[in-house]
Amino acid sequence: MAYVSSISTILAGVVAYFIARYTYRLFFHPLSKIPGPKLAAISYLPEFCHDVVRKGMYMWEIEKMHQKYGPIIRINPREVHIKDPAFYEEIYAGGMRIRQKDPAFTVALLTPGAMASTNDHERHRQRRGVLSNFFSKKSVTDLESVIQDKVDTLKERFNRALHEETVLSLPSVFAALTADMITHYCHGESRGYLIAPDFKNNHMEALDSLFTLFHINRFIPPLAHLLSRLPLESMKKWGILSGTIGELVDTRLQTRQRAAEALQSTEKKTTGPVTLFDALTADSVPEEERTVNRLEDEASVLFGAGTETTARTLSIAAFYLAKNQTLLEKLRGELKIVMPSPGSKPRWSQLEKLPLLGGVIQEALRLSYGLSGRLARIAPTENLVYKDHLIPAGTPVSQAIYFVHHDPTIFPEPEKFDPERWIRASNDGTNLKKYMVSFNKGSRQCLGMNLAYAEMYLTLAMFARNFDVDLVNTTEDNIRLGRDMALPYPYEGRFSVRARVTGIISY
Repeated sequence: MAYVSSISTILAGVVAYFIARYTYRLFFHPLSKIPGPKLAAISYLPEFCHDVVRKGMYMWEIEKMHQKYGPIIRINPREVHIKDPAFYEEIYAGGMRIRQKDPAFTVALLTPGAMASTNDHERHRQRRGVLSNFFSKKSVTDLESVIQDKVDTLKERFNRALHEETVLSLPSVFAALTADMITHYCHGESRGYLIAPDFKNNHMEALDSLFTLFHINRFIPPLAHLLSRLPLESMKKWGILSGTIGELVDTRLQTRQRAAEALQSTEKKTTGPVTLFDALTADSVPEEERTVNRLEDEASVLFGAGTETTARTLSIAAFYLAKNQTLLEKLRGELKIVMPSPGSKPRWSQLEKLPLLGGVIQEALRLSYGLSGRLARIAPTENLVYKDHLIPAGTPVSQAIYFVHHDPTIFPEPEKFDPERWIRASNDGTNLKKYMVSFNKGSRQCLGMNLAYAEMYLTLAMFARNFDVDLVNTTEDNIRLGRDMALPYPYEGRFSVRARVTGIISY
């Protein structure tokens, strides 16, 4: 009898605890005045159900909340989401204003030593400072010949695909180029993805698979911590890991070995950093930052970020050029200004001046988003004010890139691929680029933006000026954002653009 009484007392205490916690969150929490559904205010259950159980569908529930409650809503007990592009730069501020990342997001990246996973503002600033010159426009321009070499190799593979009547997976094709470029940039040599049969890139396939676990890692941080600390060498040796995950482990182990070699090297370059590891192991870097784990995590993130997002953007641009022959011919006419023959090799600086090519790239960026996750920011030292609402310091605040890029008041017919909207806006004196946030904004803006632009301009110019392609079993459903898995996934399956090279331009 006493045992039953004890159990009853414990259960009553648990019930009382949850009632008290939910009452506080609903009526007394600093965010209690922010509009939104009551269940989301007191519990993470809606977010868990839509993102974990339904696999990346909470974004669309957030959209419904905005339709019902307005531009500012409370989407879980601690986070506010604002759907207003005019407020984006306030959330993702730069300069002297301090913005930190939300640990609830970065824990899921499984790379605690990387700059992208660094929550603290000051530590992030220091880590970014080590690499900022490395990815500056001048540094990328100095390596333009290397990018051009990769583009030339890709051109040869497109030529071969025509003669062999091969159906190409364009995301794999473009990922081969971007992966070879980022590995050259980081390690001083490429891994040869561009010359591999079928452009095989097991690392990217494994990374794609890992992102299916993103929301699970967010909601179960101990699992994320466990995954980031697994004894990979032993598990690989014992044959526990296989398939795409095994390939990812191989790549991580190779990166780890390169990191260890860089740290042990006694040779120091006298002409400044040439590779990522040169920059990260320089004498000017604090000793506590020069560790194998730090280098491994940073290189892994840069490989993934420098490969997948740019390849996705190139694939979307290629999809719409293949779909719209009129647009393709108009772009070719513009390209002839700096590419009088298909074999011409213009400089990046020349291509940047072509308005339609720039519009194609901006539209492809707009519809590829970069990361689709909310990327919440925390202002630790200042309250934010949105209209009549005070958002206390320390609150995660977010605005999904999708909602900015699909705002019809800024981008009419937002689902339409319309490169000429950028030309019209420029002629009207409208700065549409203010609302392009694929690379984010502020102090956390994507470090590799210049490299990505150089790759996109040089690659798309070569592609459009030299080849005709037909789409194969590919529709907009294969590229349209349907699920937010931190990376944008279609509603069904994986992002896919399949095409066949049907002709080579000779004039």
